Amino acid sequence: MGKKGNGMKKIIIRSLILIGITLCMIITGLYCIMWICVNGPSERARELFVLSVRETSAVGFLADIFCTDEEIAMIEAKQTDEENTITDTSLITVETDKKTVVQQESSVENTVGSEEQNSAKTMEENDTGDVAEEPIEFHEVSGSTYKGIMMIVKDPSKVIVGTSAPVYAEGTPGKKVADMIASYGGIGGVNAGGFEDPQGAGDGGIPKGVVISEGTLRFGNPESTYEIIGINQENVLVVGSMTTSQAMEMGIRDAVSFGPVLVVNGEATRASQGGGLNPRTAIGQRKDGAILLLVIDGRQSSSLGASYSDITEIMLDFGAVNAANLDGGSSSVMYYEGELLNSCSSLYGPREMPTCIVVR
Repeated sequence: MGKKGNGMKKIIIRSLILIGITLCMIITGLYCIMWICVNGPSERARELFVLSVRETSAVGFLADIFCTDEEIAMIEAKQTDEENTITDTSLITVETDKKTVVQQESSVENTVGSEEQNSAKTMEENDTGDVAEEPIEFHEVSGSTYKGIMMIVKDPSKVIVGTSAPVYAEGTPGKKVADMIASYGGIGGVNAGGFEDPQGAGDGGIPKGVVISEGTLRFGNPESTYEIIGINQENVLVVGSMTTSQAMEMGIRDAVSFGPVLVVNGEATRASQGGGLNPRTAIGQRKDGAILLLVIDGRQSSSLGASYSDITEIMLDFGAVNAANLDGGSSSVMYYEGELLNSCSSLYGPREMPTCIVVR
């Protein structure tokens, strides 16, 4: 019995040593890869690494290991958009009487080349024999480093900001997007604005910036300036920097804060040309008023993620006149009829958060 016990101890010890050596090799390998990204000949690889990890609350410290504060500041400064252009609402004409349409296949060329868009658009025949367009359609999008889904909502009046609670209070957790959508009787939606998450716990109780829902200011200092991503009473998407008071005076009915703004008045912004590779969520609007909701998968073997440049190009390809980046990373989710349509990057599943975009 003694010899058997000693033999078992040796097996356990050797197994632990093997596991330890394997972990050390993995960590060393990852360290070497990151060192090469930062110190190798490719300036773009260095920027992608720094921006990708800095956009992630859980591993943002990795950039500090390889770069000085000054170097990080210089890289991030390249992403800053000095423009302060507010949406020209006259460029959007919301179509309210679309009786007939022609179904057609389309292909778009994204930032990494031509990718055929797989349309999930469906049509139905109405009582008069006309072909009526479905109110929501879906398109798969893909590039060399990402794949995702574009949801197109034809009627912008059906798109609102949903909140986790009528009043935000410290210590109160947020809700999962699926639960918020259900509480508003919605049919689908995506995550929306940013939120406080100092320890990366992901309980999402307190928003960052401003929250306006169905015409009511739910969060935000009236005189503070935020990056506003909102929809006004005329159902036009408005993006740009302004105070909460200005947003309310402009008739913004639903809004959150995040960024950067990607497209303003049909033109890509300077801030849209960059960003690391991460899961993304974005919102845009076509000239005819249709709302574009985009979610990109990331941090997975099948989809590393997209940059701001990637999602800007996708938005422009789909006809966006205005568009902005919403909260991304492990927050990025898209639901339709209670089903999660994308692959959430969080190991713990969809996170709790304070806001979402609801499609009624």
